[in-house]
Amino acid sequence: MSLYLGLISGTSMDGIDAALLEIGAARMHLHAAAEREWPAALQRRLRRAAEDPEHTGLHEFGELDTAVGVEFAEAAEHLLRATRVATSEVRAIGSHGQTLLHQPRAAMPFTLQIGDPNIIAERLGIDVVADFRRRDLAAGGEGAPLMPAFHAAAFGAAGQTRAVVNIGGIANVTLLPAGKVIGFDTGPGNCLLDSWARRHLHQAYDARGAWAASGTVDAELLGQLLRLPYFARSAPKSTGRETFSDGWLDAALAGRRLDPVDVQATLAQLTARTIADALISAGGTVPQDIYVCGGGAFNADLMTRLGAALPLARVGTTALCGIAPEHVEAAGFAWLAHRYLNAEPGNLPAVTGARRAVPLGALYRGSAA
Repeated sequence: MSLYLGLISGTSMDGIDAALLEIGAARMHLHAAAEREWPAALQRRLRRAAEDPEHTGLHEFGELDTAVGVEFAEAAEHLLRATRVATSEVRAIGSHGQTLLHQPRAAMPFTLQIGDPNIIAERLGIDVVADFRRRDLAAGGEGAPLMPAFHAAAFGAAGQTRAVVNIGGIANVTLLPAGKVIGFDTGPGNCLLDSWARRHLHQAYDARGAWAASGTVDAELLGQLLRLPYFARSAPKSTGRETFSDGWLDAALAGRRLDPVDVQATLAQLTARTIADALISAGGTVPQDIYVCGGGAFNADLMTRLGAALPLARVGTTALCGIAPEHVEAAGFAWLAHRYLNAEPGNLPAVTGARRAVPLGALYRGSAA
């Protein structure tokens, strides 16, 4: 068994997730995991850059790239200290970085993650694999989602039709019918819910979805939001905050006089509805078991809405399969680092749309290497 350390901050930008994953020839095991909060001022700068990229200058971009690299290095150091694992015991770090902009269908397609891996490699003296998405993009894919390959390896079961739903800032689904993997981004997960809660509750998020649960879904607003062409687009597809921005929501709300709590309820229903619709349309039938990961797994209202939309399925979290929902993505990037160092493909062309399967990432040697 070899130890790999995964690092990621998702589109919600609520913290840096770090996970130590033991990987052997026939199995893997989550050894330990932790979350590091963003410094408040840096978090505000990151959210501003992602929400308004056209007004983020090169100087700000450079500073953010360095600052995120430092915070990622400290997250890794904290996890190793807490678990008393020596740096020499870790084969490599898989660092996803922080996505600021994802434009796979632009005239010149690109995806932008920051968090300088050189800083992580230098500070810890451990090999770092980073820049996971751009090789898939170069091969004609969308560069996302990347987790379905890991979901299949970690949660697939012979003879069972399962689905994994990752509800981060953006939601994505992985369907695991016999012999194949289907996966794509469904639309907003927590990003609009969190942003609306920050605006009206002055809190980082709507704890357990209690505020949304007290509101009433506005059918007219929901219908307008659902008319966005992205929802009807066939897979492969991926998206981000550049599509589901505060500006997009504000445009839909223009001229409406709605109670903020009802907007929150409508946004929760939008997330649940688009996930359920995606699972049914992509799989043809409702999966037997649905395992939820990401921050949305802790939103009781969202889980209730998802269960109501999929009454024939058993809806639980990935904890039932051995990995707590908040640690799945970090574990996934530890796994992708392992794949890269073993010269194995990390993408699934059927999921990302790439022309072929390719190793994902680039290697940054640690100072002790």
